[in-house]
Amino acid sequence: MVERARRKTRIGRVVSDKMDKTVVVAVETAVQHPLYGRIVRRTKKFKAHDENNECRIGDQVKIMETRPLSKEKRWRVVEILQRADEVGPPGKEDEVIDPATDNIESGR
Repeated sequence: MVERARRKTRIGRVVSDKMDKTVVVAVETAVQHPLYGRIVRRTKKFKAHDENNECRIGDQVKIMETRPLSKEKRWRVVEILQRADEVGPPGKEDEVIDPATDNIESGR
């Protein structure tokens, strides 16, 4: 159990859950540009094992390094820190259904 403490952990956001028992987690880091000194955001994507298919797109999760599980999968989901808000697809907030005609009218 001592070696588990040395495994790397990352916190990121789930960007894809289309695979079975696998999620893609985007981990964002801030690094300083070597020449200009400005802080730049870098994003790296990790494939992580999600045994129970619990993660959804937008969830904030904690992942931990593990043994190789497949060609590209070397991380596993430890816990879901924050669930994504339950909302529909983007762009549907402005639409209103007209009760007289049952047509969808855009609010724009």
